[in-house]
Amino acid sequence: MRTIRSLPLGGASKTYRPDMMGPFLDGLAQWAAAFNEGWQDDDLMGRFGAERWKAVVDAGLTGIVTSEDQGGLALSVPELAELFEAFGHLCEDSGLGFSLSTHLCSTCLPVGRFGSDALRDELLPKLAQGALVGAHAITEPHSGSDAFAMKTTGVRDGDDYVLNGEKCFISNAPIADIMVVYARTHPTKGALGGFSAFAVDTTSTGFTVGQPRKKMGLRTAPMADLYFDNVRVPASRLIGREGQGFSILDYVMRWEILSIFALQTGEMRRQLDRCITHAKERRQFGAAIGSYQAISHRIADMHMRLQSARSWLSRMVIAMEGGGNASLEFASAKLAISEAHVANSIDAITLHGGSGYMVETGIESHLRNAMGGLIYSGSSDIQKNRIAAMLGL
Repeated sequence: MRTIRSLPLGGASKTYRPDMMGPFLDGLAQWAAAFNEGWQDDDLMGRFGAERWKAVVDAGLTGIVTSEDQGGLALSVPELAELFEAFGHLCEDSGLGFSLSTHLCSTCLPVGRFGSDALRDELLPKLAQGALVGAHAITEPHSGSDAFAMKTTGVRDGDDYVLNGEKCFISNAPIADIMVVYARTHPTKGALGGFSAFAVDTTSTGFTVGQPRKKMGLRTAPMADLYFDNVRVPASRLIGREGQGFSILDYVMRWEILSIFALQTGEMRRQLDRCITHAKERRQFGAAIGSYQAISHRIADMHMRLQSARSWLSRMVIAMEGGGNASLEFASAKLAISEAHVANSIDAITLHGGSGYMVETGIESHLRNAMGGLIYSGSSDIQKNRIAAMLGL
């Protein structure tokens, strides 16, 4: 089977357009069965789908943001948005897409953008091949939205840094080989200059991964807490400069929001397609339910929210490429898409009636997964604060 690498992607699109998923849909379609095999059983049990992850690796998706000279595909921003929307449309396992985004954005991108030549040469080929799985450790028990109130420390000791502290709610933690850990390296400086990022082997002495967390949604994307007890990290594993953690994280989070909410947009399209089919086929009181205004208007609302999400996704792509106020566009897009997905998921369950409430149909999983989007990568309340501040309030 062809991998995504064999697609004629050069110059596929200069700007994101919602109708430009064709090459990626065609390239990924052959993998759809492998991406989806057994996802509902694993979702019910909260298990990571190792065989589905293998399909992601075999399809070449673990290297799509890595430079070509390091074995990757180096997709442009518009191409990445299109690919993730196509993946979300084809793959019913939302946790799988979330884990892929985490791998790419948490580790491949910061190492590729900020890492030394030696660090890139050491890690990127294996990350691109999927031989290593990446994750990053930011959140702590007492510093959720206030990320730079973190207490984990990184103290220079000769040729090493020594890490101490704990992190919580870390996606991919149970399967990760390389963890990008953000830690306080200067005790008195704030977000600018006080924090640094390190590429840490998860097999390091003193590095402990806690028990897997059980979640409402995205259950196939594994999560755990982390503990650092005098973990020694070679200074060569410092990403960028000491004190550059804020700018690295800001860079990473924009890519993460772009990819995750492109996935959600693709999921919303698949969800709407299924609702339209159901409205045409399901009959009540002698007619297809889609002929009733209550149903048709609900679907019209879902369509409008989807088109709004696509519009915001396009604006994020433009902002990533240097157009407009990126901070305002990303906060607005993250808020709009996450809340649209939740609203559409509620409508989809209601439209399907009793079957929408049943686990075996997979309809209810959209709502469980979408709820996370209101929280991770900055909650809706935090996004509203940012928007208000950027509007001068």
